[in-house]
Amino acid sequence: MRCKRFTPTERPLFPRRAIITAGMPYGNKNLHFGHVGGMFIHADIFARFLRDRIGKDNVIFLSGTDCYGSPIMESYRRLQEAGYEGTLEDYVRMNHENQEKTLINYGISLNYFGASALGEAGAIHRQVSAKVFHTLYKNGYVKKMSIPQFYDVEKKMFLNGRQVTGKCPIPGCTSEKAYADECSLGHQFLPSELIDPVSSLSNKKPVLREVENWYFDLEYWIHGIRKYNDFLRENTNTRKYQLETVEEFLKKPLLYVPKKYIDDLAGLAAKLPPHKLINEEKKPSVEFEFESLDDRDKAKNVLEACRIHYTSGKTLVPFRLSGNVEWGVPFPECEGLKDLTFWVWPESLWAPISFTLAYLREQGKEEELPKWWYDEEAAVYQFIGEDNIYFYAIAQTGLFTGLQVPRGEAPDMESVHLTHIIANRHLLYMDTKASSSSECKPPTADELLDHYTRDQLRMHFMSLGLSSKSVGFKPQVFMKEEDRAGVDMVLKDGNLITNVFNRLIRTCFYAVQNNCGGKIPGGEVGEQIRLMAEKAVLAYERHMYNHEFHRVSYVLDDFIRGINKHWVNHVKIADAANDVELKRQLVVDCFYACKIAAVLVHPIAPEGCEMFREYLNIGEGLWDWDYILEPVSFYVADIESHELKYLEPRVDFFKKHDCQLADLYTTKRQNLPYCTG
Repeated sequence: MRCKRFTPTERPLFPRRAIITAGMPYGNKNLHFGHVGGMFIHADIFARFLRDRIGKDNVIFLSGTDCYGSPIMESYRRLQEAGYEGTLEDYVRMNHENQEKTLINYGISLNYFGASALGEAGAIHRQVSAKVFHTLYKNGYVKKMSIPQFYDVEKKMFLNGRQVTGKCPIPGCTSEKAYADECSLGHQFLPSELIDPVSSLSNKKPVLREVENWYFDLEYWIHGIRKYNDFLRENTNTRKYQLETVEEFLKKPLLYVPKKYIDDLAGLAAKLPPHKLINEEKKPSVEFEFESLDDRDKAKNVLEACRIHYTSGKTLVPFRLSGNVEWGVPFPECEGLKDLTFWVWPESLWAPISFTLAYLREQGKEEELPKWWYDEEAAVYQFIGEDNIYFYAIAQTGLFTGLQVPRGEAPDMESVHLTHIIANRHLLYMDTKASSSSECKPPTADELLDHYTRDQLRMHFMSLGLSSKSVGFKPQVFMKEEDRAGVDMVLKDGNLITNVFNRLIRTCFYAVQNNCGGKIPGGEVGEQIRLMAEKAVLAYERHMYNHEFHRVSYVLDDFIRGINKHWVNHVKIADAANDVELKRQLVVDCFYACKIAAVLVHPIAPEGCEMFREYLNIGEGLWDWDYILEPVSFYVADIESHELKYLEPRVDFFKKHDCQLADLYTTKRQNLPYCTG
């Protein structure tokens, strides 16, 4: 199912079934706060919302540890040098288990958290990977290619991707580090294009030696992907910047040659294969545009023979499927090539299918895989970081299309079963991209929970607007004293539930206990509150559909504070006039509004909302969006006789962190809004 646009007067249409995936963390470290706050929390909020919206049995939320790849091998090698005695599998398993614990601590409600190399999930993933290769091979999209790979002469060994560092050859790239065939921002290039390569094993410049591997013919799909990208732009709610990033890679092969290196442009152009010459007066380089990668490579040979410097433009290059590292998913023997393993990036793209199959097998429903991944009534939502747009929105589009359409057939890109990609921008630390090697080291995800509750962090990360811009995460407890200014935004965003909503719910319960015999009065909800609720529900639903989570936070803020203001204003009037009927109506209205707010907050801060439901003495049907605008009386046999659970004094539905309650000196010193209500 495509996530289509809708008019302002329409309610969005959600799928009957949905899979939500969160990009897999590498198995060489504990979870970074950016992985949790920049992607997992958003995926979890959406998964929890869909469980309420379309039914929990119709939603599968999954992810897993990406166990293979050169970053893991390199980290393990360094750990061994420091004295670690466990196996590589032991190392990955330890990190996998730590990652799972962190996700549980943040309330990430995964149905399945697998590991691509471990247990049943690992076994299934090996089977799925072999099947993918055989299908792509049968459909005509894989080919053997001999491409240079870096070799360390001193160490007498081929180097994996992360054992070679250099500078990205893509013009304008701002990446701080590039590896053998990709940079840290996801740009893909051939090993021969890496600038100033250095071996991490010997600190010497490696040489290039030819190695034969299997490649997916990604460039074959350049026109299909361009057509699909245009369709998404015109018909769906796919993020604009994501589409623009994809567009950058859909150009014909280009070479940029600085004008200062060219003495005779016409003479040079005559030596090159057929091309289009672009020579704009104000630009420092001329551009040579070719029809194929082969022509571009021939042009490179000409330029190198003439000792003329050049750089390559972004385009689709063959997508490597296999490699020769030992730690990887075994690659099927084919056409005499054997003892290979899958390159980590392609196998990680279909890992969610492997994990879905592993989850369904646990449930005894293995045969249901097609209805989740290949059914018109189902949708797959994949939450990723912006650095991985190339892999998920380009390489995966080509791979998944190639699995469904044999070469030579013209696919209808609108009917091919592809996933809906939701790419978040960078979650920075302070104002720079987080890095464990930087002077100001960012906290781990676990360390944040020593100072903030997970609800406070979930509210804050949701509100940052990562759908459209990179945003700095600035927790004041990790700042130097002299750098602290104003309020801690984590606490400010969390205050909506820990202060305002918490206080409002308590006030409603205490009012009923003190004045209504512990029972909510019967009666119709007032028109003002009913209209406020309807407006909030429709806006919230629209923003959830579009994955505009910061706008969801605006809706909640307006609605909850609006209810609070309604209570404060009307209780003053009722007290002044000693108007018993107005007080009664106020309780009816505000309990209704709190019930609506609880349904809306439920995906974000579920524990406090479940506690609210428990004290209402109502079943889980409270979260069913089919009845979201119904009054509290809808859920019980007789509202006049329905007893609420007794709320003791000073009981909180949404709690603050113990350190925020205990360290009053720090609270006052930082001018933080711990106790504004």
